[in-house]
Amino acid sequence: MWAYIFGAVCPRKGKGAGLVLPYCDTEAMQKHLAEISQAVEDGAHAVLILDQAGWHVTPKLKVPDNITLKFLPPRSPELNPVENVWQFMRDNWLSNRIFKDYDAIVTHCCAAWNKLVDQPWKIMSIGRREWAQRS
Repeated sequence: MWAYIFGAVCPRKGKGAGLVLPYCDTEAMQKHLAEISQAVEDGAHAVLILDQAGWHVTPKLKVPDNITLKFLPPRSPELNPVENVWQFMRDNWLSNRIFKDYDAIVTHCCAAWNKLVDQPWKIMSIGRREWAQRS
């Protein structure tokens, strides 16, 4: 079994929305979009920057009205602001661990994500890319 952290951050507000799921597929992405949509403030609109993974670009996704998907060029993960977040989480909370079982992995991933979300200043500092902040 696998555990995937589906996470999105708003570096301007220091907020994040995420889920830990056992699959990385269209159904999981649909759940993630619903989670992000609920986190978007009333009257606001989210622009979600994504790579072109199959579960991101499939026409089967029903994108909520308060989210726009913005796709990066192929093979350019360095452009994605959330890559800084994943690197920070791996370096500080997710690497070099031994887990008793799958539930322990999920619990640890959830705790790591929640720890990040509880530190808005961290999201504001590591979740940025200069090009994405331009108007």
